[in-house]
Amino acid sequence: MKEARALRGESLNDRSSIMHFDPVFLSRLQFAWVIGWHILLPAFTVGMAAFIAVLEGFHLITGRAVYLRVSMFWIRLFSVAFGMGVVTGVVMPFQIGTNWSRYADATSNVLSPLFAYEGLTAFFLEAGFLGVLLFGRKVVPRWAHFFAALMVATGTLLSSFWILSANSWMQTPAGYEILDGRFYPTDWMAVIFNPSFLPRLAHTVVAFFITAGFVVLGTGAYLIRRGRFLTEGQTMLSMTLWLLTALVPLQIFLGDHHGLNTLEHQPAKLAAIEARWETARNVPPDAFRDPR
Repeated sequence: MKEARALRGESLNDRSSIMHFDPVFLSRLQFAWVIGWHILLPAFTVGMAAFIAVLEGFHLITGRAVYLRVSMFWIRLFSVAFGMGVVTGVVMPFQIGTNWSRYADATSNVLSPLFAYEGLTAFFLEAGFLGVLLFGRKVVPRWAHFFAALMVATGTLLSSFWILSANSWMQTPAGYEILDGRFYPTDWMAVIFNPSFLPRLAHTVVAFFITAGFVVLGTGAYLIRRGRFLTEGQTMLSMTLWLLTALVPLQIFLGDHHGLNTLEHQPAKLAAIEARWETARNVPPDAFRDPR
């Protein structure tokens, strides 16, 4: 290898500097940085919106003030995370259009409507009722405030639906034809409900709920340990432990189902996940185990 590079007049140091400043690598690094933050924020806000809606519902039905206090605490944190999620989400379409401009141009007839549906059906719903949730406590009736919380939670789920549909189509495209190098939809139902969409949707949304559940669980445990706001901490702890008791085992099943779907529709991706770099058939389970 070294001799081949020497024949091309290329030193090892030159090669290393070229790789460090490769535009594709830098584009991937920039996109990974933004999307890494973006997935963490919705992973919290989607689950938290549902938790707030449950708290508001319990307060409406039982009238217990503890549910109101816990809800008001998490609404403040939710609003900050929601705002940061919007900021990182706005940056991503620009990155897709600049870093991956030819891809964006080729797939725009399919992906642009999916992103537009997310904005029209989800974001406006979330943003509108979030205003009521934040500032309408003393202005609207209790049932209307609960309805606002319910709409915000519904909006986050609709947002997850459309974004994961677009993400899944990019991995397992369906319902399209290619004309002059551009993708054109031929069946929107096949586009939206592409082969990997439903397993990915279930797996991701449950992961969002589990993430938010552990954040609430940790906060409640911290309050109890410090001996402060014991009633609120016990309420957080009890509610999330029941939730996690149901969802964590369910997630094991959903993750396995999603993995089998990946095996069926994206075998190269699964091989990369398992670090199987050599093409083979009927590979035994321990073939790539570390011999040490």
